[in-house]
Amino acid sequence: MEQFYTDERNVQILIALLKEHGVKKVVASPGSTNVTFIGSIQQDPFFEIYSSVDERSAAYIACGMSAESGEPVVLSCTGATASRNYYPALTEAFYRKLPILAVTSTQDESKIGHLIPQVIDRTIQPLDTVKCSVHLQTVKDASDAWDCNVKANKAILELTHHGNGPVHINLTTTYSRNFQVKKLQTERKIERIMLYDKLPDMPQGKIAIYVGSHVRMSKSLTESIDTFCETYNAMVAVDPTANYNGKYKVPYQLVAQQNIDDENQNPDLLIHIGEMSDMAYIVGRPKSVWRVSEDGKIVDRFQTLRYIFEMPEQLFFEHYGKASQSRQCTYYNNCIERCNSFWNKIPDLPFSHLWIASRLYNLLPMGAVLHLGILSPLRSWGYFPIPSHIEVYCNQGGFGIDGNMSSLLGASLVHPERLYFGVVGDLSFFYDMNVLGNHHIGRNVRILLVNNALGAEFHLFKQTNCVYVNDIDKYLSAGGHFGCKSPNVVKHLAEDWGYEYFSASNKDDFEGIYERFITPEITEKPMIFEVFTDVNDENEALHRMYFIETSTRYRVGELVRDVIGERQVEMIKKIVKR
Repeated sequence: MEQFYTDERNVQILIALLKEHGVKKVVASPGSTNVTFIGSIQQDPFFEIYSSVDERSAAYIACGMSAESGEPVVLSCTGATASRNYYPALTEAFYRKLPILAVTSTQDESKIGHLIPQVIDRTIQPLDTVKCSVHLQTVKDASDAWDCNVKANKAILELTHHGNGPVHINLTTTYSRNFQVKKLQTERKIERIMLYDKLPDMPQGKIAIYVGSHVRMSKSLTESIDTFCETYNAMVAVDPTANYNGKYKVPYQLVAQQNIDDENQNPDLLIHIGEMSDMAYIVGRPKSVWRVSEDGKIVDRFQTLRYIFEMPEQLFFEHYGKASQSRQCTYYNNCIERCNSFWNKIPDLPFSHLWIASRLYNLLPMGAVLHLGILSPLRSWGYFPIPSHIEVYCNQGGFGIDGNMSSLLGASLVHPERLYFGVVGDLSFFYDMNVLGNHHIGRNVRILLVNNALGAEFHLFKQTNCVYVNDIDKYLSAGGHFGCKSPNVVKHLAEDWGYEYFSASNKDDFEGIYERFITPEITEKPMIFEVFTDVNDENEALHRMYFIETSTRYRVGELVRDVIGERQVEMIKKIVKR
């Protein structure tokens, strides 16, 4: 029978990417778990394969071959103790900086520790044997395929990253006997571009920059981004914490969350800078992504990463941005017009966090700093164009509810002459309230507490998994803790600890007192402004913001859900995926 490639997708992905990256030399040792890998590449004329029974010898052969040729060399062995014999030569390769790729084949990792023959634990490697170690799992769905693609690219790139060195790939096999795949699928090659490399040409098409959470931008970086946008008719989609305040800033969250077909989303090229963000959806599904970061890490948030530019952001934008004069930036103009159309359509909202954000977003004093809690604060304030003179931060790195007010305090200590505003929900407030008693708290701190007596996020209509759970307040949304919207708990705590305290339970109360909260003067005491809202109003406000506009396609989908129910829709989706 004529033999081709195995049908094991993880093995196919590795083989295809070895070819894409030009890695062709292989030293193979005999075994059963590496049959699908070696059996596939031995019929492919691209590869140069050499045999060695002794794995220790094979690894040293690879060292000599790599040192002489200047090329990466792949090792392939089976399970059991075969891979342990690679350690002496991998140690040699580590200290001599030789690009050796050790591919150790294995049965499924779930079998580790169950006394199954020839299954050993390779999850941890000695620190001075390999630069990185990844595991390519059996591919069962598109998510697994993406995972294998990213990890294989990462491993191959690491062979020559910051100096050469050995790398390890643990490759699962199912012992497939099917070698009838005649052509490998095209796999996405990720490339790392260093400062001294030739930078790729900028492609044609719709170009956007996405800025996730970012430290304060320098004037020169902002100007280089602006020049880039003028050169390529680009726009800058921002997270509220992006801290880019240049000419081409587009806070697109409100438009992006509408259930409409929007031509401004899904750019042909997305340039990704900044860090963790909960709002990457605002750019839709970019066809290709270039990530710019000095860490050089393979970060594939949008699952279409093509290049990682390991260099300062400003150098990247200065290289590409060469506009001699400002141009008509139609992409930016279209996006801003779309934003304006939605801001002008914001409906009347019930008393809620969203309504509060709509009243305050453009009223904070000049030069103030705003710290937002995760989820509701970040989302609610992100719907609105916060003025450029306000710096915005959020603990999006770990994305937990703990420590929001502590981070606010830490920041406020650096510049006691500036006002620092914090916005938190009740669970986040009580989680971190011990910091309120810290004697370093300054008069420049002001906290807005939105108290609805539970984790309102679990009650929102968009949290579709919660529709299957009864009585979620009991455990999931933590309802009823901390006085359950008592008008006295926070009041007494705040006043006893030296804060100026005031509260509101409706729009009239709020309108009568909010101006005190945003007064631009440093007052005698720090402030806590507690606002009591109802979870049903929070849900209704968000629903109105979500559905300012909806497409016909979405309305049909909602009609189907109403007729047959949520459970049935999810069942149909699973059947279709199969």
